[in-house]
Amino acid sequence: MRRRSVVKGGALLVVGALALAACGTRADETGSGSGGDQKVVKIGVIAPLTGNLSAIGLGIRNSVDLAIRQANEQNAIPGWKIELRAEDDQATPQVGQQAASTLADDTAVAGVVGTYNSSVAQNVMPVLDKASIVQVSPGNTGPALTMGEDLDNPKRPYHNYFRTCTTDAIQGPFGARYVYNTLGIKKIATINDKKTYGVGLVAQFTKEFKALGGEVVSEQTINPDDTDYSSVIAKVAAAKPDLLYYGGEYPQAGPLSRQMKARGLNVALMGGDGIVDPKYIELGGDTSVGDFGTSVGAPVESLDSAKAFVEAYDKAGFSESYSAYGAYAFDAANAIINGLKVSLKDATEINKDVREATIQAVQNISFEGTSGHVAFDEFGDNTTKILTVYKVDGDKWAPAHTDTFK
Repeated sequence: MRRRSVVKGGALLVVGALALAACGTRADETGSGSGGDQKVVKIGVIAPLTGNLSAIGLGIRNSVDLAIRQANEQNAIPGWKIELRAEDDQATPQVGQQAASTLADDTAVAGVVGTYNSSVAQNVMPVLDKASIVQVSPGNTGPALTMGEDLDNPKRPYHNYFRTCTTDAIQGPFGARYVYNTLGIKKIATINDKKTYGVGLVAQFTKEFKALGGEVVSEQTINPDDTDYSSVIAKVAAAKPDLLYYGGEYPQAGPLSRQMKARGLNVALMGGDGIVDPKYIELGGDTSVGDFGTSVGAPVESLDSAKAFVEAYDKAGFSESYSAYGAYAFDAANAIINGLKVSLKDATEINKDVREATIQAVQNISFEGTSGHVAFDEFGDNTTKILTVYKVDGDKWAPAHTDTFK
């Protein structure tokens, strides 16, 4: 499910001074049901709040804040006030690990929404697991995070980790089927950015594409900090593919699309959810028209379940769009809040027993969320597996195909 900032202008308006500091929220930003005698429980956020991916991270933070505001206004957990504590991971594993340690040391923290990057999650998960803090990611798609490295013999690494989005084990094959069956393309090349997400996504796409009968004529890599792709483009062009599949995110994918077409490689670029963002089109310019991307969920604008979220987000006056993963972050926060309703019912303080009880309660939650039905399987993955193919149409990403993966 993607939020394109060019669609809803209301989310871009600044109303008063509601911009949130990365360290958390002001006392009056968590709702009206906050009497002085209430105990405090905190929900943390770990996301990229600065840097190239900040558009996504800020949308995640704001959406969690909205869920907290609503819960406090409704007095969702009698006797308790929920507060937000957001930490910037800068999309970097080491910084994310430090953020997790900071949250784990805060005795009021009972749950964390995050991370966005799968590579960051690998460093965050063991820290939060050791502290018995439930973690619900709105954007991690690496399959190994819930099923272990051997996907043929899955084993859950951490019992405290869940996600509201689906995984690349589904997204990759979903994209491959669309390319082979719908677009009728039988010959492709691949490039990945050597990061956990990009490598895994390309591997899953390639496996399915070959199983369908497709041919991968060139397999290349770039470095995440590269800006000149002429060398790798020349190698790909020599193989004469009919489509380039990219594993990575929009800061590199947009310029790659622009440069490959400027050098005569006039085929569509396709990627995963990491590129389906308005920034990709901004970076790719006119040359990005006709490119494809897959993303988890159905378009926000098409879901009746998301209307209330969109309206509430716009009215809240955040200065940033809820962006790509806002709806999933909102659902992740509500999954934790629903868990806290159980674990804090008779509690007088936040301790390890409460944290552990929250994990167990989240494992058993089931509710209709903004992104659809939210419930978790034995691995911590969301049981809803809807995806969408988007195509760049003018200055926006337009949905081309939405379906449930089978």
